[in-house]
Amino acid sequence: MKDLNSFDLNLLRVFDAVARERHVTRAASRLGLSQPAVSNALNRLRASLGDELFLRAPNGVEPTELALTLMQPVSEMLDRLCETFAATAPFDPATSDRVFTLAFSEYAEAVLAPALLAHLAQNAPKVLLAIRHGDRTNVSALLDSGEAVLAVGVLPEPTALYTRVRLLPEEFCVLVRPGHPLLEGALTVERYVSFPHLLHSANGSRGGAIDVPLREAGHPRRLGAVVAHLSAVPGILLGTDMVMTLSARLARQLSAAHGLVTMPVPLVIEHTRLSLIFHRRFEADQGHAWLRRLILAIAREMGGGTSEAAAARSAARAAVGD
Repeated sequence: MKDLNSFDLNLLRVFDAVARERHVTRAASRLGLSQPAVSNALNRLRASLGDELFLRAPNGVEPTELALTLMQPVSEMLDRLCETFAATAPFDPATSDRVFTLAFSEYAEAVLAPALLAHLAQNAPKVLLAIRHGDRTNVSALLDSGEAVLAVGVLPEPTALYTRVRLLPEEFCVLVRPGHPLLEGALTVERYVSFPHLLHSANGSRGGAIDVPLREAGHPRRLGAVVAHLSAVPGILLGTDMVMTLSARLARQLSAAHGLVTMPVPLVIEHTRLSLIFHRRFEADQGHAWLRRLILAIAREMGGGTSEAAAARSAARAAVGD
């Protein structure tokens, strides 16, 4: 490329669409252009950069090495421009087709997503939430890169560039199968730690909220298994004598859906809280602010002990009223 002043930056939109779709015709549809128009733009871009950029492949096109190096910076630049334009534009949830990419822990997704999506279905039918996994190991990277516009989970304190809002206080309870031996007799710490424990950890960690207080009480537990996905939990508990300690909200969901039994934890555990974290560049973004208010409203209703359906209805009223 000879000179950036003579370079047509509109060509980067075509480059990004082809890079995402790996197909010229699909890229044209994505851009609302004809296939010849996209091909012509690609030819101009190839001439400017002195590289083929995309090579024919059986099912579309494949990027060259130069194209691979350009894909991320071009995508990030265009995404940031879209965010900037969105931040200054009026936001009407009833008509918006905006996409919000969120980073939720698996627990946050399980307890908040049903009510959140119920509200969107009724009041913002074209808005799309793209929820990806986020926890203390990757949330900072996702938010820093713009791959997520906000995160919800049990998360560490962020840097000054971010705003943190505390959401649901978390109580814990024990979950076991019907007929489990622990259900017979007094529930003591000694009996509680005599059975193998099941731990859910999406990032593979072998430490949970219960481990520190158990060690301090002189009763460390023995892990029977660590699983990455909550979907595996009911089958494991129903088929073994393992016990599991987890959020009371999630435990009640699993109990109701799978016939498991909940019990109190036989020692005092300091409660944790879900947190909502977002970059301060989104503070004036009207759509982002609407979504934050909605999540906060749902969390407040759940914190007050209402059902998820009632939380969705109340959150809808709160969001409309803001």
